[in-house]
Amino acid sequence: DNKLPFLLFELQVVHYEIGLIVCAVLGLLFVILMPLVGCCFCMCRCCNHCGGEMHQRQKKNGPYLKKCFAISLLVICILISIGIIYGFVANHHLRTKIRRTQKLADSNLKDLRTFLNETPAKSPDKVSVLYTHVSEEMFSPASDIKLLLGDGIHTRLKPNVIPVLDDIKAMATAIKETKESLEKVNSSLEDLKSGSARLNTSLSNVKAELEDALNDPMCSEQMVTATCNDIRQSLGQLDININLDQLPPVHDQLNSVNQVLKTNLTDLVERGYKSFNDIPEMVQNQTKNIVSDVKRVLDSVGSNISNVTNQVPIQDTLSNFMGYINDTETSINHGLLTLEKYESYRWLGCLAVCCLLTLIVIFYYLGLLCGTCGYSKNATPTSRGCVSNTGGIFLMAGVGISFLFCWILMIIVALTFFIGGNVEKLVCEPYENRKLFQILDTPYLLNEEWQYYLSGLIFQKPDINLTFEKVYSDCKENKGIYTSLQLENRFNVSERLNIQEYTQDINNEFEHMNINLDNIVLLDDAGKQNLKDFGAVGLDQMNYTTYLVEVSKSLTKVNLVSFADKLVATANPLPPGNLKTSLNVQAQNIKRIHQQEVIPLEQSMSTLNQSIRALQRTSNGLMEKVSEIILSLDSAQAFIRYNISSVIIEESKAYVNTIIGYFEHYIQWVKDSITDKIAACKPVATALDSAVDVFLCSYIVDPLNLFWFGIGKATVFLLPALIFAVKLAKYYRRMDSEDVYDDLCVEFVSMKNMKNGNNGYHKDHLYGIQNPVMTSSPSQG
Repeated sequence: DNKLPFLLFELQVVHYEIGLIVCAVLGLLFVILMPLVGCCFCMCRCCNHCGGEMHQRQKKNGPYLKKCFAISLLVICILISIGIIYGFVANHHLRTKIRRTQKLADSNLKDLRTFLNETPAKSPDKVSVLYTHVSEEMFSPASDIKLLLGDGIHTRLKPNVIPVLDDIKAMATAIKETKESLEKVNSSLEDLKSGSARLNTSLSNVKAELEDALNDPMCSEQMVTATCNDIRQSLGQLDININLDQLPPVHDQLNSVNQVLKTNLTDLVERGYKSFNDIPEMVQNQTKNIVSDVKRVLDSVGSNISNVTNQVPIQDTLSNFMGYINDTETSINHGLLTLEKYESYRWLGCLAVCCLLTLIVIFYYLGLLCGTCGYSKNATPTSRGCVSNTGGIFLMAGVGISFLFCWILMIIVALTFFIGGNVEKLVCEPYENRKLFQILDTPYLLNEEWQYYLSGLIFQKPDINLTFEKVYSDCKENKGIYTSLQLENRFNVSERLNIQEYTQDINNEFEHMNINLDNIVLLDDAGKQNLKDFGAVGLDQMNYTTYLVEVSKSLTKVNLVSFADKLVATANPLPPGNLKTSLNVQAQNIKRIHQQEVIPLEQSMSTLNQSIRALQRTSNGLMEKVSEIILSLDSAQAFIRYNISSVIIEESKAYVNTIIGYFEHYIQWVKDSITDKIAACKPVATALDSAVDVFLCSYIVDPLNLFWFGIGKATVFLLPALIFAVKLAKYYRRMDSEDVYDDLCVEFVSMKNMKNGNNGYHKDHLYGIQNPVMTSSPSQG
């Protein structure tokens, strides 16, 4: 099962190599056959065969064939030109990339040297310094025992304590408000009693004055008698409507409240608040030694971390690779010098190949251009112009060069194809999809005695599952060398930084912690007695109904203003005299009494009404409220006394867990720093990518594959190009003999030039009249 990827890769390689071999065989056939065919073709044409005879047989579809041959050759030449362009571009691209290789190698080697030399030496100290900084910042809130432990205890007790203290504080406020209400009641009663006496006197005086005025002789007159009698009967309404003597005084209640207020209940409650709110401060004062001891334990971790980080075998492991880096650098520099030396020869050779193909295709383009431009429909094959004949010569020149050199071009194409194709399929693509690493990780492949080559090389333990693919992936993600190379097999950081050892020390420190909160007093005995005394003042025994009924009455039996207005209205119809004047004067006196005496008394009655209602609200269930407050107070005090120990224990455990949680975070941070931060090996993966993916595949193989593709494409198309060029040349070159036709009959004229010793050439004309159909010429067209 472990060798399955290798077997699958072997099968793929076999299939691919079969395809390469088939292509190579085809190229070999091309190399062998093209020179042979060219030699035969040349010899055949020298013997006036294969189109070598300068005679063109005229056909009806001749113009059509000429166009087809010309268009086909033009299309093929365009395709060849594209291939040549690919060749030029690939050649230039390869030269440019090779010139950049030295800079690429220097950059990667510099990164690798920095990685090997500086990172391992500085990383342990860096971890220690960072741990000291981070531990100070993170332990600062953890060391605030007042906040974590003290506030925790305070918060646990708060629901049982604060509501009771709030009720006592509200009761202290109610006592003060009760005193104010009693004082207002007492003052209002005194004001009402004295004011009502004055009002009674004033109204009595007004009634006496009115009775004297009604004794006037004018009342004896018949028309006035009825008016006087009506006024005399209404005088009974000028009287007070309230009886304040039945309202009991509140001196006793006021004195009792004043006696209660001699004890400042508000101060006692504030002391209870302060005593309860001082719990965090008390906890902090009683645990100073604990905090310092815990800080000492955490500080000792820093030195242990320095020892552990210095013992991590990263430096030793990486030092083993320094020799490889030095040898690699020497090899690279020597190889690049050799590469640059021979690169110019390669470039010139590839340029010569591209220029040779360019020359061939230029001959074809010139042949097409001259032949097309110089061709005349009216000219017979023997009378074609010089330009057309030159076009045919250019085409034949291209054919000749193609036969001479195309087999050399195919050899170059086959070599570059075999090399570039194999490297692309066997190295570049497997490296890209990481199958190459899977092949290298095949057990016992690189070393028959080692299951895993990399672990055997580093640890001398070939049974450890350390693979090239895993190391490359980890370095690609910039993980530390500790994780990438699985250095825990040599030095296990988790065992050296065992958190249980340190947490046990912290637990031992807190086992000796002793917090005493027994002296918390919410309210002393004086405060309790004060509450009981207030409940016994007797506010609930007051007859509030009598007060409210009496103060809800009007001060007088009649509204004095209305009475005065009515009196004025009654007096106005009377004839002028003492009666009328007296009535008007008394009406004004009544209004004055209302303004000066009744209105102030009404305000006092309103104040009395509000004070009585406030006292009624306060006294409603007063004894029950006091009893409930005292009961809740005793319950809260008992809760503090009997449950404080369990609360302290629970909150102490929570605090210890918080400290240990911070500490676990510290230790985990250190482990992560050692395993993932120290000597992050991304430069190694980058260097490998630069060597394989960038230099070999991108700089060399990609341009090489583009070169053989372009040149191979152009070379393959030379074969149909020379065929069409030979066919087309017949239509452009000037012939030595031709077929002649007329409109009615077909005359076959065979003309041959025969060499004469004295007279040069002799033309022998043969004439024959046949049916008006085309006849075949005995000569080869």
